[in-house]
Amino acid sequence: MTDPSKVSHVRLSDIKPSPENDQLYRPIDPDEPGIVELARSIMQHGVREPIVITQDNWILSGHRRYAACRRLGIELVPTRVEPIRREDDVDGFVVLLREYNRQRDKTLDEKLREELLTTNPNAAYRSLVEFRTRSAHRTSEAVAISGSMNRKRISAAKEPFLLAIKQVVNDLHEFWPISDRQIHYGLLNNPPLKHAKKPDSAYDNSKKSYHALVELVTRARLEGHIPLDAIADETRPVSIWDVFQSTQPFFRRQLDGFLHGYYRNLQTSQPDHVELVIEKNTVKTIVERVASAYCVPVTSGRGYCSLRPRYDIAQRYKLSGKDHLVLVVVSDFDPDGEEICQSLARSIRDDFGIDRIRLIKAALTREQTKQLSLPPALEAKASSTNFQKFLKANGCRNCWEVEALTPQQLQDMVRQSLNDVMDIDLLNAEIEQEKQDATQLAALRQTVTRMLNDLSFDSDVP
Repeated sequence: MTDPSKVSHVRLSDIKPSPENDQLYRPIDPDEPGIVELARSIMQHGVREPIVITQDNWILSGHRRYAACRRLGIELVPTRVEPIRREDDVDGFVVLLREYNRQRDKTLDEKLREELLTTNPNAAYRSLVEFRTRSAHRTSEAVAISGSMNRKRISAAKEPFLLAIKQVVNDLHEFWPISDRQIHYGLLNNPPLKHAKKPDSAYDNSKKSYHALVELVTRARLEGHIPLDAIADETRPVSIWDVFQSTQPFFRRQLDGFLHGYYRNLQTSQPDHVELVIEKNTVKTIVERVASAYCVPVTSGRGYCSLRPRYDIAQRYKLSGKDHLVLVVVSDFDPDGEEICQSLARSIRDDFGIDRIRLIKAALTREQTKQLSLPPALEAKASSTNFQKFLKANGCRNCWEVEALTPQQLQDMVRQSLNDVMDIDLLNAEIEQEKQDATQLAALRQTVTRMLNDLSFDSDVP
């Protein structure tokens, strides 16, 4: 094996400059002042540092010395040989080339190209996706409860009911915070006794059972059986300001998150503009996890969409320049849920002059309720203004809420609907490009992070 510490003299004409050196760094001009000055030094003192080459004579370190020696017409130069052949391992050669040039003065662009060499594309993309997932799971800090309430302690007779509730909450841990309605439908799959000593108190799909559930969940949260942040109430949002004691923790937070939040618009090459509209906030986090993988906007109508969300959907479609507006809707299978689909499409067509609309109901449909044998149905209210239309269209009074679906079932339905309305080949091509984007960003992030880490912050300085 070649001894890399041994110095030998090699004919300059046998040494070959690396083409990758010019790709990574500035091309060497033999007439630039720095090379001229180096040639003058070599003429007076000789080549003080051997040129490092590979076993097949490609330069790893010393391109500037090589250019200066050629300028002087020197025939023999001192060299050290690394035990690697460029023609056998180009990738290894390029990495070693970078390591030999770590200390040289470089521009930001050169540093970026260096990082690109050793950035693993799969690892970079995985890091990008993991950051999105962590960001999507962030929740607001808990708000302290003031005052006191004289609630009854949970009795032993309620233990089976409580254990069943906790099981449902734990099963849905991935989707926290969840709603009371999601727990309700989870219990219907295996109804517990609401009172251990009352055999006829099995949990059912009634207001009485639901109210008992809400009361017990509240007590369980206050007594520490269920985490407070496991249950959400989307109708009462809280704003908490993100503050810092000094610039140092802010700097660290920003540095840790630098260039992590990138989303490539995966819909760029799709022929149609797709929007996802949901009736209820209770399923928003479940549906968003699917929509984010396609970069499809999600609008929560909280019932019938008000004017502004409908206007925003129309504007996004018009700005996209796409062929059709595809509305994918998630709503209950009941008189109002069915009408929400039609009302939304009619409004966007008639109020905003958009005729090229395709309306898709991802969930919940009559066919889906039959296929999945969902928990016992509710009966549509005859007092609903849409009752007669619903009864005529479906021939029955039965109706179901989207919360009756498991999170996985709902996600599968939404995913299938999005796949059905998109060109999957074009989507996959965008995902591959996003992986390349992630590689570039990871390299840039590493370069800039190294530079910024050298800075010191004094929190006492304004």
